[in-house]
Amino acid sequence: MAGLRVLLADDEPMVRSGARMMLEADEHEIVGEAGDGEEAVRLARSLRPDVVLMDIRMPRVDGIQATRLLAGPDVADPVPVIVLTTFDLDENVHAALRAGASGFLLKNAGPRLLAEAVRAAADGGSMIAPSVTTRLLEHFAAPGPSSSRAPSEPLTGRETEVVAAVASGDTNPEIAERLVISLSTVKVHVAAAQRKIGARNRTEIAVWAWETGLARRG
Repeated sequence: MAGLRVLLADDEPMVRSGARMMLEADEHEIVGEAGDGEEAVRLARSLRPDVVLMDIRMPRVDGIQATRLLAGPDVADPVPVIVLTTFDLDENVHAALRAGASGFLLKNAGPRLLAEAVRAAADGGSMIAPSVTTRLLEHFAAPGPSSSRAPSEPLTGRETEVVAAVASGDTNPEIAERLVISLSTVKVHVAAAQRKIGARNRTEIAVWAWETGLARRG
C-alpha cells in the first residue's frame, strides 16, 4: 500500500512527534496535528486523512466523542480512527471501540505495530494491540443478557468458528491454519458474518462476539 495520509491527535507534543517520526520513516504523510478532540474533528473533516491516530484523554472534546463524531454508527462517510492509550485496561478503550474506532494501540506499541495498524485501518480492517486483545474484550464484555443486536440471519457453524477466532485476535492466515481452510474461504466467512451482525470492521465483530458470549463459548 502506498504512503498514507495520517492525522495525529494527542495533547502531548512529544507523543505526536514520536508518532510523526515513525510514520514518516514508513513513508506516510502527516497531513495535520491536533492538540484536542475538537480540533481533531475539524481537521479530519476538512483534510479527510486516510487514518486518524486519536488519543483518548484530551481537552475540550475527548477522544471517545471525537471518534464517535468521525466514525460512529450514524456517520455516513466515516474516517478510520485508531485510538491510543497508555493503559491496556483503560475502560475508555472499550467505549472508543463501541464509538466506531477501527482498533487501538498502546502508546509504546513501537513502529512495526503502528505501521501495521495504520495500513490495516486504511484498508478497511482493524488492529487491536495483540498483547491485550482477549483480556481487554473479555474484561469489558457485559455479563448476562446482551444489548448487542441479533444477527439478521443465523451464523453457520463455520462462521461462528471464524468469529470466535477473530475475537481471540487471530489474523486471517492464523484462522486459515487453525481451521484448515484456505485464506480466501476465511475472508468469505468474515465478510458473511460481518454482514449478518451489522459490523463495519473486525473490531466490531470481536466486540459483538464478546458481548454476546460467543467468544467465551468458542
